[in-house]
Amino acid sequence: MPGEDTDGELARRAAAGEAAAFAALAERHYDRVYALAWRWCGARAEAQDIAQDTMVKMATAMSAFRNDCAFATWAYRIAYTTAVDHIRARRKIVALEPARMSALVDGADGDTPEDEMMGQDLWRVVRALPDQQRDAVLLVYAQDLSHGEAAALMGCSEKTVSWHLHEARKRLKNQLEPAR
Repeated sequence: MPGEDTDGELARRAAAGEAAAFAALAERHYDRVYALAWRWCGARAEAQDIAQDTMVKMATAMSAFRNDCAFATWAYRIAYTTAVDHIRARRKIVALEPARMSALVDGADGDTPEDEMMGQDLWRVVRALPDQQRDAVLLVYAQDLSHGEAAALMGCSEKTVSWHLHEARKRLKNQLEPAR
């Protein structure tokens, strides 16, 4: 949109102490931060806590943003770290019976209550994967990031992300196959 400030410009102004610039950044990125948080924890209240914690961390770290990467990448790295820390602190992930699940679906946008429930159950199983596999699946499939973007957030190589995804798919296939 013409006349709209870029993330980089808003970040520069926010780092200089302009509250309105940070508010614009927070408004622009809150929904994706919340979606990332929801995928990691699966509960609305916890996702809101994670998203709010992320916004507070972003506000206090604005002076550290150096514009050497996209603001969104920097913001989602903070959200990712906050979500992972939250999960590690809580460790109350419970895997549900996955017999009726057969594919990764976006549970937040289900067309019917059944679709929504199936998606929520599936993401619960995904959240029960080993940490690195869970993170790779959530970043690539739930957040629609490329392997390279996921690698940057996870602090590893693209090949490592691909390997984690491969291993996660094998685990999910074994868990989702009906018992013979």
